[in-house]
Amino acid sequence: MIYLHVFWVFFLTNILGYGGGPATIPLIQKEVVDHYHWITTQEFNEALAMGNALPGPIATKMGGYIGFQVGGYIGSGLAIFATVAPSLILMLTLMGLLYKFRTSPQVKRMTLYVKPTIAVLLGVMTFQSFYESYFQIGIGHVLFLGIGSYLLMEKVKVHPGLIVFASLIYGAINL
Repeated sequence: MIYLHVFWVFFLTNILGYGGGPATIPLIQKEVVDHYHWITTQEFNEALAMGNALPGPIATKMGGYIGFQVGGYIGSGLAIFATVAPSLILMLTLMGLLYKFRTSPQVKRMTLYVKPTIAVLLGVMTFQSFYESYFQIGIGHVLFLGIGSYLLMEKVKVHPGLIVFASLIYGAINL
């Protein structure tokens, strides 16, 4: 039964979160942390950080990791397949329709509505991560990592993957 749940969680979240990893991450978090309690918020954030540091799509890496934690190799394979299948099906179907009606005002308006929705979902997830971090590690560490990350990315132009990796090392040292 656990395999069915793993498949359903990642299939459903990837259907509802059409647009890729950033749109699905808050939905996955809601299911695996809040609904099924497969992992904690801290474990989810750590998996997300590692997923961001590694090359490739975030959602499939998250699915593979969480699926493995819950159901071993079979769970991992099912989660990865469930992550990819809806996007593939929807992409082929929608691309055909969008291409056919690409000059339609309704299609242009639809794409304008998707962007703010994703921004709100990411904002909520960011606030939740900040809130949890504030109580788990304290404001000093949060500000150091936040300001340091900003300065390194914006002023020094360091690759975000390196900053995530350095933050993971910082967190491991300061536990």
